[in-house]
Amino acid sequence: MGISEQQIDKAIALAKAYGATRLLLFGSALEKPEQARDLDLACDGVAGWKLYELGARLEEELGVSLDIIPLSPPTRFTRFIENRARVLV
Repeated sequence: MGISEQQIDKAIALAKAYGATRLLLFGSALEKPEQARDLDLACDGVAGWKLYELGARLEEELGVSLDIIPLSPPTRFTRFIENRARVLV
């Protein structure tokens, strides 16, 4: 299947429209985008249920499975992601 740069660009645009102040790409779409089956994103600036609304919209518009996690409050997992992720926003 794979994740294209066009899909990532669209994810960035949608996240910004929802007010994202930070958006990080991690997981298989970062390491092996041509083989990725889903998109893993970490986001800041989109609070509460709006984050899940953004996730649903991204899945629908990009046509891929998506995992989206909040960056706030920081946790050991989010710090791990921040050290390895590609910054999109």
